[in-house]
Amino acid sequence: MRDALVYDEAFLRYDFGKSHALRQVRLQLARDLIAACDLVDGHADEVRPEPATESAIRRVHSPAYLEVVRKLSADPSAVSYEHGLGTPDNPVFAGMFEAAALQAGATARACIDVASGDRTRALNLGGGFHHAMRSKASGFCVLNDLAIGISSLLEERGLTRILYVDVDAHHADGVQTIFYEDPRVMTISLHEDGHYLFPGTGFTDEIGEGRGRGFAVNVPLPPYTRDVSYLYAFQEVVPPLARAFRPQLIVSQLGADGHHLDPLTHLMLTTETYEAVGRILDELSRELCGGRWVATAGGGYDLTAVPRVWTLLFAKMVGANLEDAIPVEWLRECSQVVGSVPVDKALRDHGRVDEDAHVPRQAKRTVDELRKTVFPIHGLA
Repeated sequence: MRDALVYDEAFLRYDFGKSHALRQVRLQLARDLIAACDLVDGHADEVRPEPATESAIRRVHSPAYLEVVRKLSADPSAVSYEHGLGTPDNPVFAGMFEAAALQAGATARACIDVASGDRTRALNLGGGFHHAMRSKASGFCVLNDLAIGISSLLEERGLTRILYVDVDAHHADGVQTIFYEDPRVMTISLHEDGHYLFPGTGFTDEIGEGRGRGFAVNVPLPPYTRDVSYLYAFQEVVPPLARAFRPQLIVSQLGADGHHLDPLTHLMLTTETYEAVGRILDELSRELCGGRWVATAGGGYDLTAVPRVWTLLFAKMVGANLEDAIPVEWLRECSQVVGSVPVDKALRDHGRVDEDAHVPRQAKRTVDELRKTVFPIHGLA
């Protein structure tokens, strides 16, 4: 079985306008860098998605909300603040429903292909819209493709243990909310502390409710968190909970906006963290669920950093070792599109490891709180 990169040029139609922070050309740059590094064809197939079906979308979103999205998609001169549409974060645009449905269909395709055994791993370079709620758009997200994909695994494939790991700098509030009472889905979100960053949620006391108590896990980290501290928190939380939960499949949102160049967040991560996260998720998926791993893109707003992060992560997914030098043809494309190229013309960050092995007390305190509240629920001391 070959792994898959799910991509379509039509992803770029999810377009909030030239002045908006979300510039979807980053997806094209990422796809082209992945291809230039011979990860497509050499290691994986590029797969074209279809829009999500009506039934798949309705498992997550209310009929009334979908009606509004369709109406505004056809008439972008209108707004619906009640549903989060027409705001600065979520401007209305023509074809909005169709564009969002294609992103959702791409994630659902990746999930079903991996669950059915057609693929071992799949990355949807679109998607990652983890803020969308059942009846409201939020944080650049119109449809929650991740929840739609996970619901397809639950309802179509009959899976009962899905581990969702989100490394976007913003809390995965939409995915968490949708599965907050569902013990079939464990959501783990590592993000910048909600006291400092949108959406203002994702604290350690948000652990799920009812039968889902203990299956929502949040690791809020302070601004300016660097590699050592982030990886300490990731290692101390994700592997033990994953092993206790024993998932049948891992779904991850690989937002790149924790990178130190990102203009919207305050984390200070380098590519070292993302490669380490990819390595750990690779190892956990092989150990616990036959290698089955689905990933989506997500946030990330520096156009020289995002393609590098996702290329390095996809290399981990497909088991490829990449040289550090970026292919010349991609550097030309990046220069034309962005107006600049990565420092040192290298895939990896260099000269940014400017901290010692000390982990700040706040990161340790966060991990300690989870050990007291969530770990015992899963039989962990």
